[in-house]
Parts: sequence; structure tokens; C-alpha cells
Amino acid sequence: MAKVTFGESVCVIGIGPVGLMCVRGAVLRGASRVIGVGSRPICVEVAREYGATDIVSYKDGPIAEQVLDMTDGDGVDRVLIAGGDVDTFAEAIRMLKPGGAIGNVNYLGSGDSVRIPRLEWGVGMGHKTIHGGLMPGGRLRMERLASLIVHGRVDPSLMITHRFEGFDHVEEAVRLMKDKPQDLIKPVVFIG
Repeated sequence: MAKVTFGESVCVIGIGPVGLMCVRGAVLRGASRVIGVGSRPICVEVAREYGATDIVSYKDGPIAEQVLDMTDGDGVDRVLIAGGDVDTFAEAIRMLKPGGAIGNVNYLGSGDSVRIPRLEWGVGMGHKTIHGGLMPGGRLRMERLASLIVHGRVDPSLMITHRFEGFDHVEEAVRLMKDKPQDLIKPVVFIG
């Protein structure tokens, strides 16, 4: 959604399962620098395996300040939002270069509005664009995604942290996704 292209710098906010695929997707599209934002050690490890060049923790202060510090005040060309809350947009706008784009695939589950800081947005004239929505589906897209796996360009097994056998473990796997323990990325139930 942010239309990452060759040689650009990217920040991926939230490195859970969706964010991890954003990291890998940015790398496959040719990003030169990919900054992942997250704090869980297991997610940080997998983000690095998928190609993140840098990691920022929201626990260490405002993420926009950290990204601006590591880019000598320049910011990044693209921001992919895969986690956070309604205040995350303000951070994304602050770290985004003029002419950059934000792609949001995060579900904002609470709050009445999304704040966009006026000055950092270039008072509406900074050519900073925002794209959001569900990822497109369809047979052709699914075939292309599967082809990336078949040909070794994406290894989704790196995200599997909990394996279960049989239908009787579905409830347990769903509960794990709701509770999000520190060692979880993605549970998988094998039916066979």
C-alpha cells in the first residue's frame, strides 16, 4: 500500500505476523533500509532474519525521534503501519520524508479520531500520502504469494512459534492469539 520501490528506506511499525511480512515484502521490493519497530525478542529476531536492517523499540521513547536520529534527521521514504493505536499515525507522519507514503494495514480498534500533526504533514502540502485498507485478495494474488513461498523467497515457517495437532487444539491456539504471550508470533494447528 505504500508502494515501496528500489533503494528506498522503510519503517515498519509493529513486527507481529503482519509486520514481519511487511518487512519481508519491503525487502523483496528492493528497500535499501528497513527499520522494524517492536520490542518482543522473538519478533525482533525474525524481523532481522526477514531483512530488517535496524530495530527500534517504542519502549525507548517516541519512535519518530529514534528514526529521525538514526537517519540524521532525514526520516524514511515509506512507513508501513502494522501495529499501534490512533496515535501511531502522528509518529508515522513525523518520520516520513516529504513526498513519502504511509501504508496502513493495522486495525485501529479504539478512539474517535486519528491525529495528524499539521506542521509535520507540511501543513497539508508536504506530499505525504496515506493509503489504508485490507490487502487485496483473489486467485492471481494468492498464486503469486504461494510462488514466493515455493521458490524460497519467503519462509513463513519462521513465524510459527506454537504447533498443535488436531481440531481439539483450535480453541487453545485462538486463546494464545488473544493473550499474546511474549514467546508468541503465530500458532498453527495441523489437521491431518
